[in-house]
Amino acid sequence: MRADETGMKSLRGIRACLAAAAAIAVPCGPALLAGQQPPDQLAIVGGMLIDGHEGAPIQNSVILVEGDRIVHVGTVSNTEVPAGARVIDANGLTVMPGLNEAHAHLIVVGHGFYDEYFPRYMGRWREIMEISARQLLMAGVTTARDLGAPLEDAIWVRDEINAGRMIGPRLFVSGPFLQKSLPVPVGTRYDYRTQAFVRWTVDGPEDAARKARQLIDAGVDVIKVIQLGQLAREERLAIAGEAHRAGLHMAVHAGLVEEMRAAAEMGVGSIEHMGGGRNPLYPEESLRLIAENGIVASVTSLVSRVYDITAEYPERLDNPQLKADLPSDIYEDVRGSLDHFSRLNYFSGAKEANRHHPAKLRQLYQNGVRLVIGTDSGTPMNFHYESTWQEMDLFVRYGIPPMKVISMATRHPALLYGRFDDLGTIEPGKLADIIVVNGNPLRNMSALQQNNVIHVIKGGVQYKGPGIDPSRPVSDADARED
Repeated sequence: MRADETGMKSLRGIRACLAAAAAIAVPCGPALLAGQQPPDQLAIVGGMLIDGHEGAPIQNSVILVEGDRIVHVGTVSNTEVPAGARVIDANGLTVMPGLNEAHAHLIVVGHGFYDEYFPRYMGRWREIMEISARQLLMAGVTTARDLGAPLEDAIWVRDEINAGRMIGPRLFVSGPFLQKSLPVPVGTRYDYRTQAFVRWTVDGPEDAARKARQLIDAGVDVIKVIQLGQLAREERLAIAGEAHRAGLHMAVHAGLVEEMRAAAEMGVGSIEHMGGGRNPLYPEESLRLIAENGIVASVTSLVSRVYDITAEYPERLDNPQLKADLPSDIYEDVRGSLDHFSRLNYFSGAKEANRHHPAKLRQLYQNGVRLVIGTDSGTPMNFHYESTWQEMDLFVRYGIPPMKVISMATRHPALLYGRFDDLGTIEPGKLADIIVVNGNPLRNMSALQQNNVIHVIKGGVQYKGPGIDPSRPVSDADARED
């Protein structure tokens, strides 16, 4: 953008506008209701920019947005800001791409007893998913992959968000996932039959292909498959064939070497929940299969460690955010289910099973496996409003450099979804998915806690920030009436 272009005003004027706004405690330019159409031009001025490419941060940055796209990235010293642009003052803050939660479950909100939860809230999934979507977006998550929900509800929530009628991240949804059987409860495990509506069983290759096509025809973005070791090879390949013909990636559960061989043969995009199990490290063959086939690892570290985090600090269960976000009846139910969390069947054997998780995560990273931040958010004690930053913090504690971890929550998921042309970094031509946070995540990931996320912009629309009312989305018709 030329410095002498007409219709521009100097940064001296912008600074004066920002100073005046601070003096009278109102935003510079018109305040937007969440979901309203973006202004023609938006400028984010000042702050340290982490653009997602792992280079040195840009100090005193300026980002210019037109409509839903970024059109310019520069600095205060080399950028003029268009006259009339709405300005966000980022001085003293960090600017970065919106976060991506690569493994979320919007139909659950942390309840401890699935056998009680799923029958009790049947018919309320859209209400609950809307709550979860808002929690994620307010925490700076502008994109999420929802890997397990009723088909019609998942599609409806995604489309309502895309239409601007609901507040939430842009979603990539799988709907129900495909598996061989519904296990009968044994010992302390919960009854999977209460979740049959999100677990579609397949019987033979024709049935597997038919159910995969049913998901695809409904409009899902990803196919999820579990129990690879139980599915016959012909069933697995029937599912994979339908997914590949539709141009969709697959997310699968695979822990054993045999399952990883099956995943590689299927041509999957990601393996979920890696890092669990009782073996200290992965066999060399597992690492070779993942690396040679370009498979992404979603290790869901937080679901592996949330028990330990809570045992160290039980007060996290009384975070006022949970009570503020949930209807009173759901809150009382969820909080009551966690009163004796150490007794929950979900965490039976957690300490022993997760003991080797940090070493396995380091092994994957050191062997060049591409990792993404995916937390299994919504599972017991794993709350959407904090899951993403908590897992990023764990990655740093396990020895991965913070800049690399940020890529795992921004650029890597965009590559996995095949949407890197639009998402994952801050650069001209990309969708304007941007967050502004109070603190330096390169020094401490707690800078990404929800209370530190000051501004959230998705597709050029600001959903969180001073002067922004996130209480209701505004349709185009409502905006015109105003």
